[in-house]
Amino acid sequence: MEECLFCRIIAGNIPSNKVYEDELCYAFYDIAPMTPTHFLVVPKEHIASAAEITGENAYIVAHIYEVIAKLAAEMGFADGFRVVTNCGADAGQTVHHLHFHVLAGKQMGSFN
Repeated sequence: MEECLFCRIIAGNIPSNKVYEDELCYAFYDIAPMTPTHFLVVPKEHIASAAEITGENAYIVAHIYEVIAKLAAEMGFADGFRVVTNCGADAGQTVHHLHFHVLAGKQMGSFN
């Protein structure tokens, strides 16, 4: 997906502050952090949103959650963090490549 912002970041065509990378996913710090620790984890395979998760690609999402847990432990915030993904424009998704925001480093309120 040549026009996809996150595909271009993964390919190295747009610079990013990398947190982690393996064969299935890429993690990098958000350019407009909402919390002291705020990074994104994206699959290397272009999946437009959570609505496109299937039985064939669900293993990638499971792997991403494993990576998030590993990074949380390594970075020292395993006792409290939030993972957010927006699905579709009405939910606030602005880049149509599945991505997970990992937020930590401050007390966050609950959704009521």
